[in-house]
Amino acid sequence: MRLRRVLSMGIPEIAGRSRQESRKWLERARVAVRDGRPEDVLEDLNAGTVLRQAQAGSREADRRGAARALLERFQENGPARFFEGAVSATTPALISARAPEAREQTLEEAITITRMRFDLLGHLGLFFGDPVDWHLDPVSGRRAPLVHWSRLEPLDHGVVGDSKVVWELNRHQWLVRLGQAFRFTGDERLGEVWARQVREWMKANPPGLGINWASSLEVALRLIAWCWSLFLFRESRALSPDLFLDMLAGIRDHASHVERYLSRYFSPNTHLTGEALGLFYAGAVFPELRGAVRWRALGSGILREESARQVLPDGVYFEQSTCYQMYTIEILLHFLLLARRCGLPAPEAVERRVQGMLDFILAVRRPDGSIPQMGDGDGGRLLPLARRGPEDARGLFSTAAALFGRPDYAWAAGGVAPETLWLLGPGGLGPIEAQRPQPPAGTSRLFASGGYAVMRDGFSSRAHHLIFDVGPLGCPISGGHGHADLLGIQLSAFGTTFLPDPGTYCYTAAPSWRDYFRGSAAHSTVIVDGAGQAVPDGPFAWRNRPRARLHHWESTEAFDFADAEHDAYKRLPDPVVHRRRVLFVKPRYFVVVDDLEGAAEHRVELRFQFAPMAVSLDPDHWARAQANGRHVLHVRPFACVPLPGEVREKKESPIEGWISPDYGRRRGAPVLIYRTATRLPLRIVTLLLPAEHPLSPRPPVTPLFGQGAGPVGILFEEAGESVRFDEGGFVVERR
Repeated sequence: MRLRRVLSMGIPEIAGRSRQESRKWLERARVAVRDGRPEDVLEDLNAGTVLRQAQAGSREADRRGAARALLERFQENGPARFFEGAVSATTPALISARAPEAREQTLEEAITITRMRFDLLGHLGLFFGDPVDWHLDPVSGRRAPLVHWSRLEPLDHGVVGDSKVVWELNRHQWLVRLGQAFRFTGDERLGEVWARQVREWMKANPPGLGINWASSLEVALRLIAWCWSLFLFRESRALSPDLFLDMLAGIRDHASHVERYLSRYFSPNTHLTGEALGLFYAGAVFPELRGAVRWRALGSGILREESARQVLPDGVYFEQSTCYQMYTIEILLHFLLLARRCGLPAPEAVERRVQGMLDFILAVRRPDGSIPQMGDGDGGRLLPLARRGPEDARGLFSTAAALFGRPDYAWAAGGVAPETLWLLGPGGLGPIEAQRPQPPAGTSRLFASGGYAVMRDGFSSRAHHLIFDVGPLGCPISGGHGHADLLGIQLSAFGTTFLPDPGTYCYTAAPSWRDYFRGSAAHSTVIVDGAGQAVPDGPFAWRNRPRARLHHWESTEAFDFADAEHDAYKRLPDPVVHRRRVLFVKPRYFVVVDDLEGAAEHRVELRFQFAPMAVSLDPDHWARAQANGRHVLHVRPFACVPLPGEVREKKESPIEGWISPDYGRRRGAPVLIYRTATRLPLRIVTLLLPAEHPLSPRPPVTPLFGQGAGPVGILFEEAGESVRFDEGGFVVERR
C-alpha cells in the first residue's frame, strides 16, 4: 500500500516530503533546532538605520537598548501596515456606540479569561490549571508528552487526548480578546495577564517541542493572534522592550517552522491556506525580519494558487463543508485587506473567488439567517473578533459588503458588524451605510460543480427553503471532511428549520460518534440493508468514494425540480441504484420521489432527521412535526408495500436521534424512519407539507398508481390537484 502511494507521487512531492523528513531527523538530533534565545533575532534583521543601531547594540551586548529601539520603531511605524480598525484610536468608541452588546460580551469574556476559564469550541469554562498546562486536554484528562513534535500523533486520542481542544487553547485567540478589552478600558491588569501568559507559553513550548508545534496550521494561527495582540497592547506598559524582543523572535520561529513544514502534501486545504496567511502576516507586518520578503511572496503565491484549486467554478469550497468554506472566506478576506493596507496589489481573481464563495453561503443561508453545517465543522474561526455561533456568518457578510460594495451582502449582514470595525475602523462604515441593503436577485439556484440544488420561494424570514445534495462525498483528495449524505435534504418552512444537517460533534474523541454524525444514518436520505453510503477508514478517510450525479434541474416561478442518483449501493452483492427526485410546488409543498433499482430483496429505510422538536406518528403513517409551538410539517410516504414508521430519539445502541449544534456538544433530536423489506425495484413518493398554524388540518391525499413498482403521483382530493411523475419529469394538474 505504501509502495503504491509512493509510486503515485510526482518528483516534486517526493522531493518535498524528503526535505521535510530530513529536517525532522536533524531537529530530533538537535542539529538544526534553534536554542530559542530571543537575542538571536537581532541577527535576523534587514538593513536600516534603526536596525543597524539595534544590531550594533547587540554586538556591544546592549540588548536592552536594541530591544527598546525595535519597540519604538514598531510603535511608530507598525500601525501603517496593520488593519486600520485594530490601530485606530476611534475604533473602541465606535464599537461601543454601534454595537454595545459586543463591547459587553468582550469584557465578560476577558473577565472569564483572567480567571483561567476558557470557552473553546462547544466546551464551556474549561480549566487547564493555573499556571496553564499548555499540553493538557481537560476533557479527557490526558496530557501530551513534551517530545519533538514529529514523534507525536495528534489523532491518537489515547496519548494526547482531543488535540482539537488542546490546539484551540494554544491558538491564543483569547489573547486577542484580552487586547480588545484593553482597548475598551485601558485596564493595565489585562496587559499584565497577557504578558504573563505569553512568557509562560514560550517557556513551556520551546520551538519544535510538544503538541503545539505538531500542526503548521496551528502554528500559523497562533502567529496571527500574536500579531493582533501586539498591536492591541502596543500602548500598554506590559509591552516591555524585552517582551517585544521575545515575541518578535517567537514570530520569526513560528514563520520559519511554517515555511519548513507547509502542508502541501499532508492537508492541502485550509491547513495550507491558513499557513500561507500566517506567512503573509509575518512578512507584511514585520518587514524588519530577514525572511519577510520571502514569507510574504510565498504566502501570497500559495493563496493565489490554492484559491484557484480549492474554490470550484460555482463558488463551492471543494471539501463540501460550509464551516471550512467560511474559514476559507475569512482567510482570503484577511489576505486582501492586509495586502491593500500594505500597498500591495490585491489579486482580482481572488476577489472574484471570494465573492463566489459568499454567493454560495448566501444561497444556502436559511430564512432565519443561520448557515447550515454541511460536512465537517469544528466551530473554529481564523480570528473570532466577536462572539459568534458556528452558524452565524454576519461578520463575514458585513466585511465583504464594505470591501466589495454589495447590497446583498449588506442585507445578509443586517448592519455593520464589530468584526468589520476591528478590521477597517471608521473606514468600514461609509461603504456599508452608502448602500441600500437588498436580498439577492432571484431565488432558487443550482451549484453544479459543488453539487447542491437550492430551492426557495423567497428571501423573507418566513420563506420555505430546501437544500438537495447532488454532489460528491468530500473533495477529490481524501473526502476527509465530507459526509455520507448523498441525495440528502435539509428543509426549512415558514422560516423554521425542520430537517437540518446533524453537525459533527467530534473528530477523534469517540470513534463511534464520529462515524455516526458523518454517516448516512444521521442524514435525511435513504439507507439500504443497514449500510451507510460509504465505509469510514479512520477519522478523516473513507474506504469507498461514491458520487451523486444530477440528471436534470429546472426552476421557474411556479416550481423547482431536481433529479439525481448515486452509486453508493452498487457495492452490494445485488447492486442497487438510488434515484431521488425533489419537486417544490411553490410556495405550498414538496414531493420527494425515491426509486431504488435492483433485483433481489433488500431492507430499505427512508430517514428524516429533525431538529429538536416534537414529532408524532399517526396510525395511518402520517407524521407531524411541530416547532416552537407554531409551525408544522406533515410527512406522508406512499408505496406499494407497507411502510411502518417509527420515531427514535437519544438512542445510543444503535446511535440514532441526535444532532450536534457545535463541536463537542450533542443533543437529542427525533429521527423519523419508515422501513420495509421487499424485492426491488421500489418507489416511495413522500409528501412534505408545511402548515403555518398548529391546528391546520392536513388535506386528504391519496396516491396515484400506474403499472410500475410504486405510485406515479399523489392527488389532493379537495383541491382537485394532482402531481404525476414519469421518466420525462412531472406534471401538476388542476381541475
